[in-house]
Amino acid sequence: MGELEAIRTFLTVAEHSSFSAAARLLGMTPASVTRTISALEDNLGVQLLLRTTRKVSLTSAGAAYAARVAPLAQGIARATEETRDLQQVTAGSLRVSAPMSLGMKVLPTVLSQFAIIHPKTSVAIELSDRFVDILQENYDLAIRISGPPTDKSTIWRKIRPVSRLLVASPSFLERNGTPRQPEDLSGLECLSYNDQSKTEVWELSRPGQTRIVEAKGRFSINNGDFLGKLAVAGEGIALLPRFIVQEELDAGRLVEVLPGWSTPEIWLTLYYPPYAQLPLRVATFSDFFEAFIKESWDGGEPS
Repeated sequence: MGELEAIRTFLTVAEHSSFSAAARLLGMTPASVTRTISALEDNLGVQLLLRTTRKVSLTSAGAAYAARVAPLAQGIARATEETRDLQQVTAGSLRVSAPMSLGMKVLPTVLSQFAIIHPKTSVAIELSDRFVDILQENYDLAIRISGPPTDKSTIWRKIRPVSRLLVASPSFLERNGTPRQPEDLSGLECLSYNDQSKTEVWELSRPGQTRIVEAKGRFSINNGDFLGKLAVAGEGIALLPRFIVQEELDAGRLVEVLPGWSTPEIWLTLYYPPYAQLPLRVATFSDFFEAFIKESWDGGEPS
């Protein structure tokens, strides 16, 4: 193994304080990671890492070495990427965050088709309904369903609007009555989308009127598919994107509630760190994803 790869291995171990974690991330065996670090230490004549049964930590020499070589390794990685971009070579790796429900519905097909056209680009997807910090967590881009960004340091790209509606099961409405006005929701079980233990607030509007409703109930969940299943089970009223519930609406397992009222517009968007210019692999995946959504995905809208 070359010196640059040995340095990369060392920095990965140091970042994660684990030989096994570094091995998983680098596609190596723990034994080969251990041998690489030992060879680097022998070459430098100093001990870089302290190994115990519980953790791996930097020695003072290791911390000083990491501080010196990390910028160099990052600079070489950037130079490699920029050179590929100049030659229009779409290669390298992408780390992408995406919401669980949307990711499960569309990303398997997106990745399968993308791999055929761009076989030299690897894509790591993390599915989570958590609103990730793409800067702190080192994502190349994030797919989100949200309103306009509050973080002004990021770049966002609108793909398409995502419609939402209030839904409940016929059995729930038979037991509890059908609400005619937003005020009627206050006496009913509402299924709240839980973001960091905050109760969801629904803003409902029609021409000349806006009402604010706090979605109070026994259950709050941070996943739309889970909320949809609770609604089908008759546990309450939920506000969900149409693409999550359209199949249940078509089958009659859910019905729309307060159909004359709408919610604030949200969008399927791509978010980026503050790039001066999108790296080629990021731009290529973004264009491919947008084309797929616009050509092949109806967003759950009835045909």
